[in-house]
Amino acid sequence: MQTQAQPWDESYPPEIEWGGDVLQEPLYEAFDRAVAGYGDRPCLDFLGKRYSYAEISALVDRAARGFQDLGVKKGSRVALFLPNTPYYVVSYFALMKLGAIVVNVNPLYAEEEVLGLIEDSGAEIAVTLDLKILLPKLVTAFERTPLKKVVVCAMTDILRFPSRQLFAIAKRGDLAKAPAGDGYLRFADLIDNDGGFEPASVTTEDVAVLQYTGGTTGVPKGAMLTHGNLSANASQLWTWFIGAEMGKERMLAVLPLFHVFAMTVIMHLGIRGAAEIILLPRFEIKMLLKAIARTKPTCFPGVPTLYNAIINTPKIESYDLSCIRYCLSGGASLPQEVREGFEAITSATLLEGYGLSETSPVVTCNPLFGTQKDGSVGLPMPATTIEIRSLDDPDKLMPQGEVGEICVRGPQVMAGYWQRPEETAQTLRNGSVHTGDVGYMDADGYTFLIDRLKEVIISSGYNVYPRHIEEAIYRHPAVAEVTVIGVPDDYRGEIPKAFIRLKDGESLELEPLQEFLEDKLSPMEMPRQIEIRDALPKTIIGKLSKKELVAEERAKQAGDKPS
Repeated sequence: MQTQAQPWDESYPPEIEWGGDVLQEPLYEAFDRAVAGYGDRPCLDFLGKRYSYAEISALVDRAARGFQDLGVKKGSRVALFLPNTPYYVVSYFALMKLGAIVVNVNPLYAEEEVLGLIEDSGAEIAVTLDLKILLPKLVTAFERTPLKKVVVCAMTDILRFPSRQLFAIAKRGDLAKAPAGDGYLRFADLIDNDGGFEPASVTTEDVAVLQYTGGTTGVPKGAMLTHGNLSANASQLWTWFIGAEMGKERMLAVLPLFHVFAMTVIMHLGIRGAAEIILLPRFEIKMLLKAIARTKPTCFPGVPTLYNAIINTPKIESYDLSCIRYCLSGGASLPQEVREGFEAITSATLLEGYGLSETSPVVTCNPLFGTQKDGSVGLPMPATTIEIRSLDDPDKLMPQGEVGEICVRGPQVMAGYWQRPEETAQTLRNGSVHTGDVGYMDADGYTFLIDRLKEVIISSGYNVYPRHIEEAIYRHPAVAEVTVIGVPDDYRGEIPKAFIRLKDGESLELEPLQEFLEDKLSPMEMPRQIEIRDALPKTIIGKLSKKELVAEERAKQAGDKPS
């Protein structure tokens, strides 16, 4: 319970008790409650094929039995290499009931990134779709990592008639066939059982998910998110969205569930409220608008580029978006014109929030009712404390209005980084997580994010790490030196730009470089601009320096000449 005055007390929504208890529980308990109370209600809608909570529950139990027969037990790591499909939700909650640890792996990752995450996590089982853009990467992982079993899900099995037959014909070239052998198992065979599994004894302290994040170096680190962390954040969010009704909301899931934002704000929050989750496998504006027209979602979490794309769609006024009421924007700064433009064409209140992988992820959000401050990431979640600490002396708390590092305490803060005690100790200090982000808190308790200590590029809400891009570019035979920064982009927020010094006598252009990088970087990491230079700026000790390049790009953006 709250014991002392906080800066945000007077601004806090009167309907919400900041210092109250936050529900923490094994993640499957919220799912089981939804099944018990709303079993006949729709749980998932995937491209028009709907599943009730009771149907998903039966699939979860059968998947749990199948995974258990494969040797999955408490603490086992299982990689989910899946886009938004029912397979993700079913596999996820089956593994939660066994006390296993989900390793989220981005399906857009290049092959080497996939290998690195599986190697680091020690995952011995992976789940994926029978698509050429996915399965071959796990075939390589099966040959080069400790991976022992790949569960292959059939895309056609989750499509409704006649889409199933049309996909099998029109998209046959997109399908991949798993190699013969004991290392590969069809999902249909995994769930070919009576669902009688032995549930594990799971506590709130047990790790549920390894959510990989690159931090300041770009070297992936698995944030260990416990059942207590993730269930707490879902409960905090449910409290925040005043007026949301159990069993009556419809949650639009165009953001990918393997990303921590969507995993919590869409899947966990949706299950917490027994909502119907409308799964879209990817973002495509026509598909999205048709889905809204067909399903009438009430909740639509997203990133600024997504909302911006909608409001800039030709003839958007001809679409009825009035069903949308609750929206939470994260991943990047939300421009005022985007918020106002989206609210003007919907019935929604578009709230900007802030979080990170290490905090499950949401730590602050503007209130649904009351003052929304443009440029602010809002007030802290219930039971969450925001501290601004000195950049020079982390033991020193900064007064309100003064700039420092944003630090967070709360039940959603991770247990640490997987097998990285030194990085854990560096990030979790003074009882709080040091975000690496610079900001301040105003007199009303609202937090403002003004800069990033990290060199991470935020592109369409995703973290893109310059060092990883640089290492890939260095492998090109013509490259002598390279440094990568983020430059402003109207659509994505930021895009990677590479500054390159070539070896003598060499030449290089953007398209050939992108072709070279195609199997080394994901699309979001691909440099969108390059600039060839005779020399790159360096520090006094000879280390490549980014600050001069950042200053030049800012000057260009402002229309000034760089000094």
